[in-house]
Amino acid sequence: MEQRRIMVVEDHTQTRELLQYNLTAAGYDVRTAGAGEQGLDTMSRWRPDLVLLDIMLPEIDGLEVCRRLKQVPALRAVPVIMLTARGDEVDRVVGLELGAEDYVVKPFSPRELLLRIKNALRRSSAEPAAVEEIWRFEGLVVNFAAHEMEVDGDKRQLTATEHRLLKELVQARGRVLSRDRLLDTVWNTDFEGASRTVDTHMRRLRAKLDRYADCIETVRGVGYRFRA
Repeated sequence: MEQRRIMVVEDHTQTRELLQYNLTAAGYDVRTAGAGEQGLDTMSRWRPDLVLLDIMLPEIDGLEVCRRLKQVPALRAVPVIMLTARGDEVDRVVGLELGAEDYVVKPFSPRELLLRIKNALRRSSAEPAAVEEIWRFEGLVVNFAAHEMEVDGDKRQLTATEHRLLKELVQARGRVLSRDRLLDTVWNTDFEGASRTVDTHMRRLRAKLDRYADCIETVRGVGYRFRA
């Protein structure tokens, strides 16, 4: 079986070497970078399966790296796990809004990180569930195969997480999906503050839906329902 590729972008030498050691020992093909521009250059040539990205980087920070990464069509679906020493929730929320898959606060347990990586890779490579390849409602067209959406002819790109979230909502349209259900099916995680992650991604998805944002209905105290 081909090795999965993991890109580590971390400026702290000891942390970078520790990550490389643990990931290599776990059977991954690993490349590292100590700065944002270097990381982006390597990723554009090497095409990793997952990126571990520190927020505090020289030159450009990890949030900007994530933003640029998600603008590259060939790399948009690559899951990103943010690494941060900050306890500030704002940094984590911004990272998730930019399309990051998950975040881990330093100091972290290598065992927990490996589990998060395994889960993220499984989700990114999972066989798509049975759903229309192209789904339409008035001027809203979703191409699930291409991770793309059109709103009245205006193309909107979806991150891998937004794609899975919208697919779950469309498949269950008319039924209420709890935050716990979405966390299990879209993120497969129960990390602290995870319910806020659902709300953050839902806001981002609604913004891309534009005039169809109201198709996603908030059911107070329960979760979300897609009406179309």
